[in-house]
Amino acid sequence: MTGARWRKSTKSGNNGGSCVEVADNLPGVVLVRDTKDRDGGTLTFEPASWQRFVGLAKAIGPLG
Repeated sequence: MTGARWRKSTKSGNNGGSCVEVADNLPGVVLVRDTKDRDGGTLTFEPASWQRFVGLAKAIGPLG
C-alpha cells in the first residue's frame, strides 16, 4: 500500500532469519509481510485484532 512505513522488530538480527515487517502508520489497517519475500504478499489486520495478537504473543513468550 502506498505510504506504508515498514519496520522490523529491534530483536531481529541481520542473519537472514525468519522475520516479518509491520506497517502500522496507515489509518484503520496494520500490514504484515515477510522480510525475505517483500513482494510475496501482505496480510492485512484491523488495528484492534493486531493489538490482541501482539498482546497474546508477549504473554506466551518465545517459542522453541
